[in-house]
Amino acid sequence: MELLDTLIVGAGISGLSLAHALHKEATNPSSLKILVAESQGRVGGNITTVTAEGFLWEEGPNSFSPTPELMKLAVDVGLKQELIFADRKLPRFVYWQKKLQPVPMTPPAMIQSQLLSFPGKLRALFGALGFVAPAMGAGLSQQGNEETVSQFFRRHLGTEVMQRLVEPFVSGVYAGDPQQLSAAAAFGRVAKMADLGGGLMAGALLSARKRPKQVPADPNVPKTRPGELGSFKQGLKALPEAIAAKLGDRVKLNWHLTRLQRTQRETYIAVFSTPEGQQEVEARTVVLTTPAYVTADLLQPLQPEVSSALQAFTYPTVACVVLAYPHSDLKGKLVGFGNLIPRGQGIRTLGTIWTSSLFADRTPAGWHTLTSFIGGATDSEIGNLDSEQIVREVHRDLSRILLKPDVPQPKVLAVNVWKRAIPQYNLGHFDRLQQIDEGLKSLPGVYLCSNYVGGVALGDCVRRGFDRAREVGEYLQNKQSDTRSI
Repeated sequence: MELLDTLIVGAGISGLSLAHALHKEATNPSSLKILVAESQGRVGGNITTVTAEGFLWEEGPNSFSPTPELMKLAVDVGLKQELIFADRKLPRFVYWQKKLQPVPMTPPAMIQSQLLSFPGKLRALFGALGFVAPAMGAGLSQQGNEETVSQFFRRHLGTEVMQRLVEPFVSGVYAGDPQQLSAAAAFGRVAKMADLGGGLMAGALLSARKRPKQVPADPNVPKTRPGELGSFKQGLKALPEAIAAKLGDRVKLNWHLTRLQRTQRETYIAVFSTPEGQQEVEARTVVLTTPAYVTADLLQPLQPEVSSALQAFTYPTVACVVLAYPHSDLKGKLVGFGNLIPRGQGIRTLGTIWTSSLFADRTPAGWHTLTSFIGGATDSEIGNLDSEQIVREVHRDLSRILLKPDVPQPKVLAVNVWKRAIPQYNLGHFDRLQQIDEGLKSLPGVYLCSNYVGGVALGDCVRRGFDRAREVGEYLQNKQSDTRSI
């Protein structure tokens, strides 16, 4: 049995980014033995790009923020000419009291906005300036002095900002419940600003002063501007497929990990179910990029405490519903990123991306594609509905917000029900991560690299993959040095 340097379990964007970084940074790439094992018959994980009948759509992530790591990765794997970006000036909307209200993105826009009342604006202004009551109370003590997203933003910016801006954002990004999510975990940068300056505005200014000077940009990487969202001409799947193509036969599909065991020489034996039958591989290091519930089962025999912490992560059900309508069915021309819907507005859908407005040439002439998300932590019942029922719910909501009265049923492009969609950064998140880190000390060479740690966005996944690659590389170097010194 050949001894691998690194076994990476999962060929989503985290695992592929890690494998790419390991291979690229290796002193002798040809001698580095890496295997990426994926249980599905394709790479990309939750990235699901589909084309049919002249339409192109996404059923998982829909776009990315162009972080430095992600942009560099795209260029490295030959996708520079495939990058596309949405107009950053496209407005975002919140559906409030039966109207689509633009989200205020600047101070003048906030002043003019009808989304917040005059008292609500004053409350937000005073809070941002630092006139904020301390976090205290019996409820907070019972939570280990950890504020929920709802408690944090109500305290700092008031109820209106919380209900009309933060809550729909939380639903759209995390599919989460702001009364359960940890503010420090889900909004880490904002929480740190508040701690640093006493108020969000002062904290933002102080954070900007303390920010290290940026490294000169790589001239080969296209420049982007704040607020832009990116994709590729052929959709997001272009990135994982390009990375996998570079890795070649180091990527194995339809390899399902059934057991992981440790050897006496501090390596790991992984047993896989594959189309060719059972396969066993031995590796010096193992990186599990699998969801928390999968990783928990794999590590239960090796480290029960880590397994227990992983089992505590919850993943609500979310349905991605992609519908197409003729332009004549819409109330007006759709120009914007899309709309989010706060709870309590009589609308079940969490939000809708105006796909055809975001990226051109993804819809046949005369049609508009709308990608809606429904379910999440505040609507667990969505998992009990079949596809037809889910489409009826979304179509009814769209009829109230974007469509003319009595339009016929849409062209249904996709209903993808993600039974376990997005890991929730709920109260106790950092305690769980600390328990995991402590437990992994007894399993040298085992690393976790998934979106329940350090952010769920694609840019977070790429950055985390790069960071773990450095850790794995250092571990392998140290082991090699130890062997030589014996």
